[in-house]
Amino acid sequence: MPGYGSPTIRRRELGARLRELRNRRNWTVEQVAESLECSPSKVSRLENGFRGVSARDIRQLCDLYEVADELRQQLVDLAAEGKQRVWWQSRDLPYSTYRGLEAEAASIRDFGLGVVPGLLQTEDYARAVLTSTHPPLEPRAVEQRLAARMERQDLLTSASPPDFEAVIDEAVLHRVAGSPAIMNDQLRHLVTASERPNVRIWVVPYEAGLLPFPVGKFIILTFREPAVPGVVFIEGLAGDTYLGPADGLADYEAAFTAMKAMAASEQASRQMIDHMAAAQKV
Repeated sequence: MPGYGSPTIRRRELGARLRELRNRRNWTVEQVAESLECSPSKVSRLENGFRGVSARDIRQLCDLYEVADELRQQLVDLAAEGKQRVWWQSRDLPYSTYRGLEAEAASIRDFGLGVVPGLLQTEDYARAVLTSTHPPLEPRAVEQRLAARMERQDLLTSASPPDFEAVIDEAVLHRVAGSPAIMNDQLRHLVTASERPNVRIWVVPYEAGLLPFPVGKFIILTFREPAVPGVVFIEGLAGDTYLGPADGLADYEAAFTAMKAMAASEQASRQMIDHMAAAQKV
């Protein structure tokens, strides 16, 4: 298992393998549910990795699909790993599911109109973002989420970091978070981060015109484990959404590509950020 072991990814890998076993037999979710005497929604949740799989579930599914002993043991191991606890699950964070996906991503493509991507935020900038949320967070919750955000950033400098691409709107460079001094430090941090071999940043300048997609924030994740399908994470006021290949992932990949094409080049984007940092009155 990779160094950033994630029970979320183990559940999704297990779900993908269970779906493959069902598809090999050309059975529907409803047929499997009828054989197991459970609801179709339960079978769907197991295959989507949204819930842990019990030993009884594995035994029944393996018997139903006539799984050989070696593969059966692999599925049992994945189910056990999918129930392990990791540090972010003990923090009472609202994005535990996303953190579990991010932890084993091979690539992360981040688009946002409002703020600097979380993985590239300085501590002071992140604190300003967290204290500006509505409804307001309690001071203890702010510090808890801040600490978790800073720990997450270790991912980009780990021994096997993901490829990170960010497309941000020029407005992000102008919108002051906290104070001009904090913003100056944040912009200079972006310039430094963009020099890492696994980090690429594009800025969509004002003169590029209107963005063709009415979206504010989404992140596309792909994974090192081939059996785990990619996913797009969409932030929303009424809750977060996760979409896979069958739910419109390709549409968001096309949107990211289109907005990257509207952006300035990496070098020009770095110069824009550097210019804004120099222009900040601190």
